[in-house]
Amino acid sequence: MIDIAEILSLIHLKQEGSYWDFKRQWYESGHEGDLLHDIICMANNLVDRDAYLIIGVDEERDYSLNDISLDPQRRTTQMLVDFLRSKKFAGDYRPVVTVEPVRIDALCIDVIVIHNSSNTPFFLKESYRGIHEGNIYVRLQDTNTPINETADLQHVETLWKKRFGMLRTPLKRMKLYLEKKAEWDSAPGYDNIKYYRLAPEFTIGYSINDPEERDGYEFYLLNQTDNTPHWTNIQLKYHQTLLIELTGIFLDGGRHFSPAPEMDGVSLNRYGSWDIAYRYWVKDSLEYVIHQFFLDEESHEALWSERLFMENILVFDSEDEHQLFNWYVENYWYDKEKYADGIREPYVEEIPGYNVQVFKDQIKDTAILQKMLEAFRKEES
Repeated sequence: MIDIAEILSLIHLKQEGSYWDFKRQWYESGHEGDLLHDIICMANNLVDRDAYLIIGVDEERDYSLNDISLDPQRRTTQMLVDFLRSKKFAGDYRPVVTVEPVRIDALCIDVIVIHNSSNTPFFLKESYRGIHEGNIYVRLQDTNTPINETADLQHVETLWKKRFGMLRTPLKRMKLYLEKKAEWDSAPGYDNIKYYRLAPEFTIGYSINDPEERDGYEFYLLNQTDNTPHWTNIQLKYHQTLLIELTGIFLDGGRHFSPAPEMDGVSLNRYGSWDIAYRYWVKDSLEYVIHQFFLDEESHEALWSERLFMENILVFDSEDEHQLFNWYVENYWYDKEKYADGIREPYVEEIPGYNVQVFKDQIKDTAILQKMLEAFRKEES
């Protein structure tokens, strides 16, 4: 979801820039080449962020708004996705775009969001309406590379460096590499340590022994076939430098392995401690990427353990969705019983030294939150 305040601030600047451009109306029929050229340029922006084609702003009339709600050429996200899918991109890497309508003073404008990606540079392997195969177009300040030219070598080099993670900090490079888990190998003699094949100075591993002999139970472990907790430390290293250390857990007697999920909660009185606590991940976070990295998708036992594990964890599409959902729960938890319909009281074996009713409440609350998240997404869509 875009930040409307940001779009307004860009319009109020009354000038185009390195990641935004204005159009009075949608591209007319026959001008699909211009649309594709603009999307490619914005996808290849040099400021490493999302870019915007803001449709409904008239530059010739002091950047006034032009309502496009009845524009016959108006396109949806799916229409643009289909449009890009039909074009021959090198390596089959295509820009990811969404169309987001924005209402300002009863007028409607559209924002084509060209999402930031590490798959730069985007370029065609087959020419289309004046866009030459192999030509690399970029957005530089407020200007696109002309359609009959290609970008300067230094700018092309920057985009390739972005693809290979060379412009990122070591930790951000690590996250990029972990997304390519097929390119990791086990270190010789160490099954618990893996290194990135193309940059072996990057390693990820876990300790054999439990950290500080931790043996505590958590509610999200209790629906496993073997719910005995086994904890460890996950270490991400660049050369011998420890970049980050996370808590890891062996699930179902070691059939599955994962970092521990993050914790958050909601205070219903807005003043005190959490009244509802839950465990979660955000899809683009390092922790979630590591979770996906360790999932053995060829093991039926690991996949079964994963399914049970995820019943007790919320997964958000973005940090914005996470924060908005907290607000939603604050305001609608009073109506939780309608979401609790059909949710049974969970069975939890007695565990010496623990009040298992607390675990039961956490498991049931999470099931309610899962349903609330579904309802929240329907309302937002």
